Amino acid sequence: MTSHPDRQNTVALIEEARRHGARLAKACELISICSRTYQRWMRNGSVNTDQRPTAKRPTPSNKYSPQERRAMVALCNQKQYQSRPPAYIVADQLDQGRYVASESTLYRVLREYGQQHHRGRQKAPRPPRQPSTHKADGPNELWSWDITWLPGPARGTWFYLYLIMDVYSRKIVGHEVHDQETGELACDVVEKACWREHLGRNNKPLVLHSDSKNTAIRFPRVV
Repeated sequence: MTSHPDRQNTVALIEEARRHGARLAKACELISICSRTYQRWMRNGSVNTDQRPTAKRPTPSNKYSPQERRAMVALCNQKQYQSRPPAYIVADQLDQGRYVASESTLYRVLREYGQQHHRGRQKAPRPPRQPSTHKADGPNELWSWDITWLPGPARGTWFYLYLIMDVYSRKIVGHEVHDQETGELACDVVEKACWREHLGRNNKPLVLHSDSKNTAIRFPRVV
């Protein structure tokens, strides 16, 4: 939709180009409109304004009346429907042989009455949280660890591989296999890896990333 001042400016540029010998079609093409648009704008010898914003549009014959819209809101607020989405309400009414409105119409009417919000006992949707990222610019700054289950000699028995990898160098800095999965064993494996990599020489913290929980743990270097 082009405003009236923009139309006047466009027509003035086209007229200036025509006075210098340019053809109407080429001048209109250069300014990104077609010649029919220019002719419609200049139908009465002057630049016409856009009549679409002020045009009178008849009300559709199938538009719901205010009484019908209030009846829809009252239906959605009934006890058996007050926690249900419009999709359920429409389907349940059809099962009873009644058609109130379409699902999109119920959504639109509820929005008009300020009732378009979360309906139901579930928690309202939340925007996804941005994942926390950790960058390793050198070795022994960011480690990633996990515990892998290894099948044992008999069915239903397992061994547990505790493995720690340096993200920067991809070096396996610690690994042990145990017959149980405990926090004490995990701390012992991490502590031995810190000793093995001589991480007690400075006070910079090391980030230990747990892939299973997508979190990171900061702990002081072992002295």
